[in-house]
Amino acid sequence: MNKVAIVTDSTAYLPQEYVDSLPIRVVPLTLNWDGKNYRDGINIRPDEFYTRLAKSSTLPTTSQATIQNFSEVFTELIDEGYSILTMPISSGISGTINSAFQAKELFPKAPIEVIDTKLVSMALGFQVLAAARAAADGASLEEVRKIAFEAYSHIGVYFVVDTLKYLHAGGRIGGAKRFVGTALNIKPILEIRDGKIEAVKSVINMKKAVDAMIQLVETAVDGRSPVRISVFHALADEPARELLDRTVKYFNAEEGILSYVSPVVGCHVGPGTLSIAYMAGM
Repeated sequence: MNKVAIVTDSTAYLPQEYVDSLPIRVVPLTLNWDGKNYRDGINIRPDEFYTRLAKSSTLPTTSQATIQNFSEVFTELIDEGYSILTMPISSGISGTINSAFQAKELFPKAPIEVIDTKLVSMALGFQVLAAARAAADGASLEEVRKIAFEAYSHIGVYFVVDTLKYLHAGGRIGGAKRFVGTALNIKPILEIRDGKIEAVKSVINMKKAVDAMIQLVETAVDGRSPVRISVFHALADEPARELLDRTVKYFNAEEGILSYVSPVVGCHVGPGTLSIAYMAGM
């Protein structure tokens, strides 16, 4: 029987029950804040992070996962007899994939593949879940890799930030830079497109932003089924729960997942961010 494990990173921020029940290993990225290093999702959690970020006069910086981070996980999995598909955050957002490729070179005879997912957060999470579920059913490394690539065209993500301050400060603003300097109450709706953050439209308040995101998802889903929905957030728990309930009902979703924007991603989007990821038709 084939044994394939999926290695992803902490930016996917899959709820722990999925990681525990499927062949998934998570490599953490690092936050650097006021002279201290924090491992994303391990010794800094979302609620405490966003509460501190909202009040802080300093902004954290982030570091990609290291070669050693990946090589340690690869060693464990190879010793356990696994083939490995590595699915890190989009290369257009982070250099983490370079660490994964360099770690792979340390194991020249091992069955390790690394792919550029061009995704982040729970959009990446859905791609990882599709691959991991196939792996759990006994698919080969090549079959799992093909499923991961196929899943990409079925996945999308939209998000609204409370302010562009963090994207601008972190240099990840991409196509959203055209909204810089607009009225403070403008809420820009963004997406991950071809692996980068791009602007979709702007609206005048969060309620209209939520309605617009649902309409965008509906257009993208285009009647395909089944539909899987994730709502993930940065210190917006109640609106996120309401949005998840609303979208699961609206799309008659087969699966609904509530999650967080990981602290490493949250450095660049800031508190109040609300997001919808979907996978439709597979």
